Amino acid sequence: MKEAIKALIPNSGVNFLKSTVDSISQVTWSLVVKSRFLSAIYYVLVSNNFSRENQAVIYGKLQYYKDLKNALDSQYLLRRNIHRLEKGIIMKNRRDTFALDYIEETVNCYKYAVENRKSDIGDSGELKWANDVLEKYFDLVSTHPVIDKAKSVFLSVIYKSHENQKDDKKFIPYKREIQCNPPVCYESFLKLSYQRRSVRWYLPEKVPRDLIDKAILLASQSPSACNRQPFEFRIFDEPGRVKKVSSIPMGTRGFSHNFPAIVVVVGKLRAYFNERDRHVIYIDAALASMSFMYALETLGLSSCPINWPDIEESEKKMSSFLNLEPDERVIMLISVGYADPDGLVPYSQKKTLDLLRRYN
Repeated sequence: MKEAIKALIPNSGVNFLKSTVDSISQVTWSLVVKSRFLSAIYYVLVSNNFSRENQAVIYGKLQYYKDLKNALDSQYLLRRNIHRLEKGIIMKNRRDTFALDYIEETVNCYKYAVENRKSDIGDSGELKWANDVLEKYFDLVSTHPVIDKAKSVFLSVIYKSHENQKDDKKFIPYKREIQCNPPVCYESFLKLSYQRRSVRWYLPEKVPRDLIDKAILLASQSPSACNRQPFEFRIFDEPGRVKKVSSIPMGTRGFSHNFPAIVVVVGKLRAYFNERDRHVIYIDAALASMSFMYALETLGLSSCPINWPDIEESEKKMSSFLNLEPDERVIMLISVGYADPDGLVPYSQKKTLDLLRRYN
């Protein structure tokens, strides 16, 4: 229909209409930008560009509370609160009592997780970490009705570590070893950063899964708000599925056919109970993705991060293919493979230091 209309209207007419629409849009924006209320009305009546995110955030909040009782693969509330306890423990001027507002829910969540544990959460070390930090917390704090009640519940829980975990090692805050000569010097890391470039041409060789797993293991050490790690790496290395996934995003035309493997990084809004944290999935997943790509370089592999703009048609295709739930958002895609020595990479001159930093 659009093509038929364009055929009936001369190019000059199309340009005039486009210019008129743009002018009207700018006038509208200049009016609605004056208040949050008008801006909200604009995105209700004029544009639905945020509708998917709105639904995703609400679905995530709902799923967060459902997961407190149903999902035991990784308890987001437990992870968050145990990390909060750790931050309280490491305070130099630590108070005699702290965490009064959340210690009871933390212990109750821990108790439920232990009594209904699945093998994966037990094997991951999450419960041992929670057990050890709670044990340390109750050793440090003074008596208080709230603390005493929570401690009673904690002591009633019978926690047994899996055989593959050494009971003598405590998963609690520790003094970081300050090395005069870190394992990787600045010059070596700078060389690695120069070496890492977005590679679009790969050799037709299968990527060993154990190398991808090693890179993800390193990526898991990246910082994450309250240690929630609200993301996962979806890896595709079967040619047909790689081709299908690679064809969905923009910017891959002409070279996606040679991807040996592709990774879809997915964020999970169910890790949060409040809209204030809706952007954390992008921050945390991006931090992990950068570590992942550096790790690939150390393993002889190359990669290319693929932009994922919020385009409804693409979102629908990817959500359908990955069977994503409404709160699961694609953060980015990353192609992976052995670089073709004959392939070129863009020079990509970076901004100067003066353009990138300001002090105070």
